[in-house]
Amino acid sequence: MTSPTVPKSRAAGLLPAVVAAVLIVATGLATARPGLSDTEAASLASRYGFTVKALNQAPPGARGLREVGPDVEHIRSWISAVGAAVAVTDHDGNGRSDDVCLVDPRDDSVRLFPAPGTGARFAPRVLVPERDYDATMAPMGCVPVDLDVDGDTDYVVHYWGRSPVQFLNTGNGFRVVELVEPRQVWNSTTLNVGDVDGDGNLDLLVANYFPDNAKVLDPKAGPDKRMQMQDSMARALNGGTNRLLLSRPRGADQAPEWTDASAALPPEAAQAWTLAIGLQDLTGDHLPEIYQAEDFGPDHLMVNLSTPGNVRLRTVKGTRDLTSPKSTVLGHDSFKGMGVTFTYPDGAEMPTMVVSNITAEWGLQESNFAFTPTGPGTDLLSGDVPFIDRSEELGLARSGWGWDIKAADFDGDGTDEIMQATGFLKGEKWHWALLQELALGNDQLLQYPAAWPRFGPESNLSGDDHNPFWARTASGRYADMAKHLHLDESGNSRGIAIGDVNADGRPDALVANQWQDSRLLLNTSTSEPRQTVLSLRRPGAGTSTTAAIGAQVVAQADNRPTQRAQLYPANGHTGVSSTELFFATGANEHAEYTIHWRTPAGPRTGRIVLPPGSHSVLLGDDGKITAV
Repeated sequence: MTSPTVPKSRAAGLLPAVVAAVLIVATGLATARPGLSDTEAASLASRYGFTVKALNQAPPGARGLREVGPDVEHIRSWISAVGAAVAVTDHDGNGRSDDVCLVDPRDDSVRLFPAPGTGARFAPRVLVPERDYDATMAPMGCVPVDLDVDGDTDYVVHYWGRSPVQFLNTGNGFRVVELVEPRQVWNSTTLNVGDVDGDGNLDLLVANYFPDNAKVLDPKAGPDKRMQMQDSMARALNGGTNRLLLSRPRGADQAPEWTDASAALPPEAAQAWTLAIGLQDLTGDHLPEIYQAEDFGPDHLMVNLSTPGNVRLRTVKGTRDLTSPKSTVLGHDSFKGMGVTFTYPDGAEMPTMVVSNITAEWGLQESNFAFTPTGPGTDLLSGDVPFIDRSEELGLARSGWGWDIKAADFDGDGTDEIMQATGFLKGEKWHWALLQELALGNDQLLQYPAAWPRFGPESNLSGDDHNPFWARTASGRYADMAKHLHLDESGNSRGIAIGDVNADGRPDALVANQWQDSRLLLNTSTSEPRQTVLSLRRPGAGTSTTAAIGAQVVAQADNRPTQRAQLYPANGHTGVSSTELFFATGANEHAEYTIHWRTPAGPRTGRIVLPPGSHSVLLGDDGKITAV
């Protein structure tokens, strides 16, 4: 029996209906969100545990809003919604990640102190520029990095209202040096560290949010055309100019020589409203690709084709298929990128890139991204993007108003969990309708602050979100365990940092909160033996050693999937993790570690077998690996 033939004209008429039906089915599948039973949730939650401690308390005269320029006074709460930041560091050189650099917007302080419970090993210190600093400037982040390669930890603090400042650790104090001379008016929201050009020296990527020279926090500033908001809801390209600075160390306690290579940033990435930067070698050439998470515009993935002293970056964009909304295609997306992290589940050779967005179900119906690999990273070299968003399928799509996001193996089973900072404005009046009206308005008006509705201290936009703690279930999906772990307190978080604060072989988390106390989450999980913790070091000046930022590790232990990690502590928004990598190896299993790193003479690869425990590993310029 033959099938009836459909006339061509009728078939053409049916095509839109068929396509619509396929899209409806695909959308239905994508939005189905199966949950865990109470028994399943309790079993999964039993693998984790945390003790929560306060990192700080309200300072004298604590405030809940900033002074802002007159052009943006009516959206003062919106402008005041960033600034909290946290970093884990080893300031006193005891070999442990048990010190904290915390930015508290309530008094605009940058404080360096021992983590709670680790002893009063040094008096808390406040990092403040020595000159040209006033109330029109506010710190936005603190990034630990050994700038002078002398073995101790220095700090770069970035601000709104001025260019960043270097705090060079002299042992008994700090030498304070401007990053650029003369200092300029930048509005820097995030900063990352890595060897971009492959010369063996660490470089800085500075993301400037509001336009350069815009005095956002100056209540006495006159009318200024530079004081603009985004010029589009989905394609904004009028932000501050992002900077790429290449370093050449000049000796102990001396600031490096900086070369401005910002012109190498593609124009569309240089002027975006960047809120997070992620570095990761995706092509296997030991150079980090750059992921910029952009507010009010498509994120940018830049393939790194650099050689020492010559930066070459090329933007690549994903290809849309039949079932993928344009807004979820890498490089074409229109969501509000706020954070990025990398995880390698099940021994994958390529990472899943998890990106924070605004995902309030009743507000901006966006989603987080989980860009999973679909091919080898070398595809990027020919302009193809081997990633597709599977956030809905993986259960990672919805959370709240997202900011920083971090992946770490908190229970020691070899699979990362994912923590996200969420929340925005914590007022009493629900003002989503005002934001929705703004979003539906004329794009050409958006850049003018006067066109924005009032967002004041009374405004609530995702003010009651909790920070998700996603754990992977047996099905491969992730489930938010925050409620089961008593981590579902509502707040307004911005930065998350990961490190083994109490040296027990388990990663802990530090959470920087906006306008309220920040928190330390000490990991108390006992479901698996302590992990193997590697502190990767490179030769520094003289006999000193320095963190091997950018090193890559492949760990192979018996009867376990391959584990991978790359050392980029400053990835994300405003949380900077320790210079440690964690691997699940069991209680009695030796594991083989294949390590790749860059030296001034080029890339190196070596192998070492280590027992469980914490190890400091020296990666020599000659390619030798030594446990020290």
